[in-house]
Amino acid sequence: MTYHTEIFQGSDRPREKSMSPTDVAPPVVDAPARVDETGVELKRGAFVNTIAMLASNFRGIFSFLVARLLGPAALGIFSVAWSTTDIISKIGVLGLDNAITTFIARSEAVGNRARSRALFRIAVVLGVAQSIVTAAIVIVALQFFNNRLHVQPQVVSALALVLCAMPGLALYRISTAVSRGMKVMQHDIYSRGMTEPIVTTLAFLLAVAVGFKESSPEVAAIVGTAASGLIALALASTLFRHVPAQADGVSPFREARSLVGYAAPISIYQLINAFISRLDLLMLGYFVGRAPGVTLATVGVYSAVIGTANGLRKVNQAFNPIFAPVVAGMTATGDHETAAVTYARLAQWMLWILLPLVAVLSFAGSTILLIYGPAFWQGGPWLGIVALASATNAFVSLGETVIMVQRPHLNLLHSSITCAVAFAGLLWLIPRFGPMGAAFGILLPYLVQGMLRYATLRWVFHWKDSWSDIRPPLIAAGIAVVPALVCRMFLGGIVGQVVSAAVFLAVFGVQWLHHHIHRRDKCT
Repeated sequence: MTYHTEIFQGSDRPREKSMSPTDVAPPVVDAPARVDETGVELKRGAFVNTIAMLASNFRGIFSFLVARLLGPAALGIFSVAWSTTDIISKIGVLGLDNAITTFIARSEAVGNRARSRALFRIAVVLGVAQSIVTAAIVIVALQFFNNRLHVQPQVVSALALVLCAMPGLALYRISTAVSRGMKVMQHDIYSRGMTEPIVTTLAFLLAVAVGFKESSPEVAAIVGTAASGLIALALASTLFRHVPAQADGVSPFREARSLVGYAAPISIYQLINAFISRLDLLMLGYFVGRAPGVTLATVGVYSAVIGTANGLRKVNQAFNPIFAPVVAGMTATGDHETAAVTYARLAQWMLWILLPLVAVLSFAGSTILLIYGPAFWQGGPWLGIVALASATNAFVSLGETVIMVQRPHLNLLHSSITCAVAFAGLLWLIPRFGPMGAAFGILLPYLVQGMLRYATLRWVFHWKDSWSDIRPPLIAAGIAVVPALVCRMFLGGIVGQVVSAAVFLAVFGVQWLHHHIHRRDKCT
């Protein structure tokens, strides 16, 4: 007896239905053609997402201005406060941003646009309301337990202020997730890519001019996220302009319960993942004055390192927003073989992008950080390690997406294990090695997380090993790193860093071109 998955309207939980041998089998789909068609769809979506990702990097201008106008200490205070707010915002959103993408993709797969609109409204109301309540509770708690936190008072004050950005964050995340569930990727360009960095930067300059001084970054963040959320909401609403307000037979209460039930485990592991990604900076801020070389200025330098390396995490944002609804649709219809092949192809694309970026940040890290000021030169060695950690996180996040749309509880298990490893590692490394300990302490858990997700895909989902797909970029990087290291050994200073990075890119680029030509000839 064989099995297939059936999706019932009004419920996004798959149920197993037995199929006898006499049942009529579904028509056979040409798998290679389906993979090629999906590849075109992924490339189109990835192109738009890349534009959004590059546009969002203009927010780096805001960090640059904070460092230049207020100094590394102010940047460190704001970074710790913003990182904490980002973690707490996961509680407010409650995983609805990822869950709504899956729900709407499944609803659209069966042509139920009215239900998609109902889900959109439910998710927005729930997310914003929960964020407001969560922010209010945390702000009140900070006032009562301020003296017991053993944290720098400037950081506590900044956190209490920047928590007011949580409703805007929730509005942006859920509205953008709805657009992605409809496979509309360009909305993020306008909301986060253009609106947020422009409004945040202008708000910061205005706040400095009118005298907010040290609180200027927090005020700017509140204004920028609110503007981004409102634009994202307006754009998502246009997708349902001519759709009836409510689907027949759709109960808002039942849909809300189903949505929250699906999102709950996602929210927990998202919270844990956000905690892991920010844990090195938070713990470094906690150990100010209690670990070798750790001061508020050092935390500011390290926050610039994280901000620079986080560009590698954003590579995932070029692919994951379109990959999530695509793989959700495939698994909903039982097309697991095509999903596995698509995942392997996407993994190779990401490696071709991530590996040269890691090399540039490793070889020329100190030179790149000079844009923030001479005091940031010391962060070069840390940048190479944090860049590798960010690239690892971006790469293994593809596996998280696959697991999320099928068995989100496994992601929760993986994140719990990773969090324990991260906390233990950082707690041991930072008091002994300071910022360098923080860098290695965040790399270790991402390596563990990658192994856990690989094991799940390999032995739980029974997906084939994709080594043949990821081997070409890995070999190319191994070859390119040899001449780059030779240049780095014989040349010092800025010249040595720039030349070694350029040599790596040149050798790696030649091998990528050779691989691309060989693949094209093979296809023809």
